Amino acid sequence: MAQQRHAVPPPLKTEEDYIPYPSVHEVLGREGPFPLILLPQFGGYWIEGTNHQLSGTPDSPPTPAPGTRAKLEGNHTAKIYRKHFLGKEHFNYYSLDPALGHLVFSLKYDEQEHLHLLLRTRARTLHDVVPISCLAEFPNVVQMAKLVCEDVNVDRFYPVLYPKASRLILAFDEHVLSNHFKFGVIYQKLGQTSEEELFGTTEESPAFAEFLDVLGQRVQLRDFKGFRGGLDVTHGQTGSESVYCHFRDKEIMFHVSTKLPYTEGDAQQLQRKRHIGNDIVAIVFQDENTPFVPDMIASNFLHAFVVVQLEQGGSQGTLYKVSVTARDDVPFFGPPLPDPAVFRKGPEFQEFLLTKLINAEYACYRAEKFAKLEERTRAALLETLHEELQARSQAMLGLGPDDERPDNGAAAPGFFESFKSLLVPGSRRGRRGSAIGLGSVEEALLVPGKSPSRRRPGPLGSRRSSAIGIESIQEAPAGRDGPAAPEGSGSTHSSPESRRAEKPEPPDFSRSSSSASSFGSAAEEPEPGRESRSPSGTHRNAFPDTPWPDDPPGTPTGRRPPDSPCPEIKIQLEQPPHNPGS
Repeated sequence: MAQQRHAVPPPLKTEEDYIPYPSVHEVLGREGPFPLILLPQFGGYWIEGTNHQLSGTPDSPPTPAPGTRAKLEGNHTAKIYRKHFLGKEHFNYYSLDPALGHLVFSLKYDEQEHLHLLLRTRARTLHDVVPISCLAEFPNVVQMAKLVCEDVNVDRFYPVLYPKASRLILAFDEHVLSNHFKFGVIYQKLGQTSEEELFGTTEESPAFAEFLDVLGQRVQLRDFKGFRGGLDVTHGQTGSESVYCHFRDKEIMFHVSTKLPYTEGDAQQLQRKRHIGNDIVAIVFQDENTPFVPDMIASNFLHAFVVVQLEQGGSQGTLYKVSVTARDDVPFFGPPLPDPAVFRKGPEFQEFLLTKLINAEYACYRAEKFAKLEERTRAALLETLHEELQARSQAMLGLGPDDERPDNGAAAPGFFESFKSLLVPGSRRGRRGSAIGLGSVEEALLVPGKSPSRRRPGPLGSRRSSAIGIESIQEAPAGRDGPAAPEGSGSTHSSPESRRAEKPEPPDFSRSSSSASSFGSAAEEPEPGRESRSPSGTHRNAFPDTPWPDDPPGTPTGRRPPDSPCPEIKIQLEQPPHNPGS
């Protein structure tokens, strides 16, 4: 128990519990040489590269070998969809988890019988490759998602039916990737220990100018076509010149303190600080041995500094000593500095330095402040992606944004369901076609005040959809089974509106809304497979081999427009001109 009690780490210290580090002024009062970086008095930063003493001959600094290449860090998970899914057969799904939030799931089954699973949550993206041989049976989509994240708690995943969904998913995955970087460059002269002194320097020493040539090439900002890093390339309000570099398909713009505009009378030099203070990583170049303290510059964004100091008296060319410091919540980033951290000027040093700067920015994104910001941004983008995939998939099914879940809880019929129901005779859902009513179709086909003539049927003219009109259904039994109404009856002089009022619509039927069904109802052609009875009692085949001749005037032609002379038409309906079979 005593050993276990001894192993418990001590509680975290507050600022009052720290023993303050010596200030920069105290250190400068001592005898040199001084370190490149001093920690703030109350800590909060870590330092890499504190040994700069060359052992042995001074002509052998441990520079990287020319054949080696430092590795660029980054979010490699964001590149998985493009590498393994895009352009290959795969499936995408979406769902909503009560705890994990919006989910977008991608899966692919490859030729080696492996399942590539990629699950996106609001916190992170999870990837796994599962051999089918390790599974007892082929899992469903929910089980696949649980293989990646056991916390998934959904009943089902909805398939994505939008053909261009891969573009939307790819844009979300790669929103964290960038090929553009901007870094600050601060020139610290001998004895400068404050922000005002650092930003107040206007001249450049030959050593500093030589170091800028190591970073990149000098470019004129006016009409510059590359990545400008927030600098003005039109009116010259941010200076006339800067340093730019193209490195491994990435564009880097440096905010050099001595090249940004200098304002007389402004102690803070806001024109300079508003660019460098909004960078995440900065380089500090020292001509001579004056320590740099990270809290010299007050900024909420600057999280890492790479300090480079010229090595005096180098007989084998220009040498640079390098140290790195970052805030405590920034994880370590490579490539690691050698021991001693001394480099010889050359392309190897440039590649090492630029790689260190890019990796430093990626590492800073994992700090607490940037991580929370990235999590909020990711959650908002994932919600937008989820809503877009859901809306596009519903649109492919003919569903609107409000049609997915009606009030009664049943799923609303989409385009494919409605089309299928039209092919099934007697289907109640099939009689609800589109949003066009029967009356509006008839009014568009019939001219008011003119009696319509029977339409000459074509190959499909006599066929009738199951989505037939209400009047045709109600009149069909009377025309087949019951006798013709006597002349002068009340129904003969009633308008179609009054007949509809006398015969309420049964609850089992509704108006046809498809244009084909409405037109067939307007012509009142008989249903396939049934015989239609003429007013004289003779039978007419519903599918004649030859087209019917035009009926003589007065032959019943179906339903008339509301403004046609209904009484006269009804009298003619019951008295055909002649009956050859009588």
